[in-house]
Amino acid sequence: MTITLYHCMSARSFRPLWMLEELGLPYELKMLPFPPRAFDKAYLAINPLGTVPALADGELRMTESAAICQYLATGSGMEIRPGEQDYAAYLNFLHFGEATLTFPQTLVLRYTHFEAPERRAPQVAEDYAKWFLARLRTLEPRLEQHDFLAANRFTAADVSVGYALLLAEHLGLSARFTPAVAAYWERLRQRDGFRRALAAQEAAALAQGVSAEHAPDIRPFG
Repeated sequence: MTITLYHCMSARSFRPLWMLEELGLPYELKMLPFPPRAFDKAYLAINPLGTVPALADGELRMTESAAICQYLATGSGMEIRPGEQDYAAYLNFLHFGEATLTFPQTLVLRYTHFEAPERRAPQVAEDYAKWFLARLRTLEPRLEQHDFLAANRFTAADVSVGYALLLAEHLGLSARFTPAVAAYWERLRQRDGFRRALAAQEAAALAQGVSAEHAPDIRPFG
């Protein structure tokens, strides 16, 4: 069966979209207005959280972006298996991308874009931007020595962390990357799979009449 991915422009669902393009798997891309919980109530029947991603593969349903990356990578060259060198590092970075890097960025988004003007808080946003950048800097020593995060090859862990770097670029934070992180981000964005994923979401949004405005999901805030 063809995989179906429910997606908003450049939201967390970009992770599985990028994975699908890297793996060359057939899929159907369903574009949704942002946020779907507000603008497409029918979507709640697919994902009661009203967030993206949602992935359907036959009877299987998944809604967590890093977990979907792990699922899609299974059996491919984009996973590191138990017993292989860097298996633990692979799992750690796979979840680091979402749990540690993306979370503070959602607070930057909230207090710079999504709150009403009178509730926006530039100092709070800057504090969380610094939090994100401090945690991102922990990758610098590893990326000074390696092109990718685990086993010296591109894996789902790089997709997970790479999405956080894409989001940082949308937030205007990429100019503050440390040198090895900046070089790593440049390597990722030159990948054919990444470029195909960008093109796929633009084309699907146009074809389906959905706004192509980049509006990353801020799930922690309803």
